[in-house]
Amino acid sequence: MAAIIETHQMQREFKKVQAVTDLDLDIQAGEIFGLLGPDGAGKTTTLRLLAGLLDLSAGSAQVAGLDLSHHAEQIKRHIGYMAQQFSLYGDLSVVENLEFFAELFDVSRAERATRMESLLHFARLEEFKNRRAAHLSGGMQKKLALACTLIHEPEILLLDEPTTGVDPVSRREFWEILNELHLQGTTIVITTPYMDEAERCSRVGLMYAGRLVRCAPPRQLLAELRGDLLEITPDDWQAAIQVVRSQAGVLEAEVFGEKLRIIVDSAQKREPQIKQALKQAGLNFHAARQAPVRMEDAFIALIREMEAS
Repeated sequence: MAAIIETHQMQREFKKVQAVTDLDLDIQAGEIFGLLGPDGAGKTTTLRLLAGLLDLSAGSAQVAGLDLSHHAEQIKRHIGYMAQQFSLYGDLSVVENLEFFAELFDVSRAERATRMESLLHFARLEEFKNRRAAHLSGGMQKKLALACTLIHEPEILLLDEPTTGVDPVSRREFWEILNELHLQGTTIVITTPYMDEAERCSRVGLMYAGRLVRCAPPRQLLAELRGDLLEITPDDWQAAIQVVRSQAGVLEAEVFGEKLRIIVDSAQKREPQIKQALKQAGLNFHAARQAPVRMEDAFIALIREMEAS
């Protein structure tokens, strides 16, 4: 499978701030590539560079076989870029917004009607086509924004946290649409703060302080997580977490709702030890068990490693 996006030592500076540093990416045609990282890691800047909206400070990049520094305008024909705050026109209807972006992307009138009808069906917006964009729900606005991004049939989608701020049902529907695009061969590069979305990607790249520090399929990152995961539900989690963190072999301990999620060097060795320590402290607990690790656990562990180094 050929690389459709390649960057080599790509950099971007804003005055004295190095937003992206020596970034090497190799994204294959047809994959869903997720960019993860804490706020300020350089994810949005990376997408804006790939979209040709920012100039490179150093390094090079090729998108759809074209050099980004010399053919940015030509590259825009091959990509659809959806920013975190996509500029829909609230006073225009769904159809009128699609018409506007079709005009913006020079979609011929002969193709426009067919494409709009297809996108309305694809985005499940047919019954809302005459509703003003300002009167759509957050999830519908996101789907309309995606439809507008797809109007010129780009082969590459660059999506910057497209599901932030929408309800779980709308998030699921949005990903159903992305999966359909993926099956059709569209290359999708997406930034997301949601770890369950990261698990849907073919590969994920973790950015930290402007650098790409890890790139692998989600399953591989989960397999590489150091240690085992225990879940314990204590009556008094505030007291319990202090006891747990003081135990030998405990690598991480965090609160998730009513549960403590504890990463230990060995579940077999540490589970009885932690239970005994809680009993000796007079702390009641329930449902202590080993649990499967999640992408969130791997992500937090990698970030902690970066901060400690």
